[in-house]
Amino acid sequence: MKLLLASNNPGKLAELSALLRSPRLDLVTPAEIGLALEVEEDGTTYAENAAKKARAFALASSFTAMADDTGLEVDALDGAPGLHSKRFAGRNYGSDAERRAALLQVLTPSPRPWRARFHATLAVATPDAVIRFAEGYCEGEIIPQERGTGGFGYDSIFLVEGLERTMAELPMEEKNRVSHRARAALAAGPILAELAASVRGG
Repeated sequence: MKLLLASNNPGKLAELSALLRSPRLDLVTPAEIGLALEVEEDGTTYAENAAKKARAFALASSFTAMADDTGLEVDALDGAPGLHSKRFAGRNYGSDAERRAALLQVLTPSPRPWRARFHATLAVATPDAVIRFAEGYCEGEIIPQERGTGGFGYDSIFLVEGLERTMAELPMEEKNRVSHRARAALAAGPILAELAASVRGG
């Protein structure tokens, strides 16, 4: 079954490609099929944003599409930045480094530890607009000094619970066992297997 990874983020595409590698799936990216599509993430939940992206890419390509919406939830900020993780440095998004700096500036007055979690929701949309969801979480805390050179986003200031390393310090293979996106992909496995079986059966 062809599965379109509905993202233009190179970091997400690399992670999802590694997580979803399977003989049942032929993974394709928007660039590989010449699809240039930007979808505004204006939903009120992770599921709404992921579904909106997956549906748009599925309809535009006629492939089953998978999209994710991910947020960093910090307890000291009552769950923020959450849905607005990508826009935390302002409406123009800013760079990953600017978002990390903005988060640390807001957190500085609060006592540590700054407990936090990454939350990922995956949406799988078929071309006939049937959508199914899977979720994953990774617990940890925010630290004030960046560590590691891997990953993207907030990875270098997110200390993974039980590992004493940031997400950016983990080799890709290890990150793809413990990350929020890895756990969501694992939960999506039965959905993808069912869809692939229906394609073979048809």
